[in-house]
Amino acid sequence: MYRYETHLHTVESSLCGVTPGSEYPRIYKERGYDGIFITDHFYGGNTRPSRDLPWDKYVDEFMRGYEEAKKVGDEIGLKVFFGLEENFEADEYLIYGIDREFLLSHPGIRNWTREQMLEWVHEAGGAIIQAHPFRDREYINPIHLFKDGCDGIELINTSNTPNDNKAAFVYGKKFDFYVQAGSDTHDKSKIGDYNAGIIFDKPIESTKDYAKRILADERPKLFYPESIVENVNDFEVKTPVEIYEAGKWKAIDVSEIYKWVEETKED
Repeated sequence: MYRYETHLHTVESSLCGVTPGSEYPRIYKERGYDGIFITDHFYGGNTRPSRDLPWDKYVDEFMRGYEEAKKVGDEIGLKVFFGLEENFEADEYLIYGIDREFLLSHPGIRNWTREQMLEWVHEAGGAIIQAHPFRDREYINPIHLFKDGCDGIELINTSNTPNDNKAAFVYGKKFDFYVQAGSDTHDKSKIGDYNAGIIFDKPIESTKDYAKRILADERPKLFYPESIVENVNDFEVKTPVEIYEAGKWKAIDVSEIYKWVEETKED
């Protein structure tokens, strides 16, 4: 059984990152992981490289956290894979299956829409997971659920509140999404408290390999602290919600979300 972290930020490339990429591999290896995905905040989000840089220089700076982690991972025998997290209107997406060459050849990424993101990433053989879909913070209004525009969702994010994870859990069951778990780690000191991820019975060979598994709906086992979803049907959605279906956004009444609980209780 092969264990992976799917959501991880470095100080080199994410403005909110605390820990250098080079310090993660040994910690995760000691905890029994077989690999980690570095998913730093990209151009539309809380990125560290200056957006005033020429595009090639921006990409160089953005890749630093991943590259520093990979150097150490290669030395100690821990797989380190590239990914990124992109932000639109506080709805964020984890992208797997692309690389430096993809970024360099797509400078228009800086102005992409969600629909273009889906088109271009799929064209490259990549996959898109909506991160922490029911995250409810003061800067998020409305909550955007890009239901028909992603390949799956982050069912469990251990940097979320239990309330937000429970809502995502019911959402995932309602629509039978491909789902993953991750810690959304920014600080190495939190790793013990935020232990979560995915397990496959065959090793992941590359970020492209993982994207292929997502697109083929090859679902992993998830691991996370069970306390996160205790009393899973007991949650509250306080912020307005919009869902993307049939090519357009529509407001969804909170009462409809609560109906999902009854529809999925027996699963």
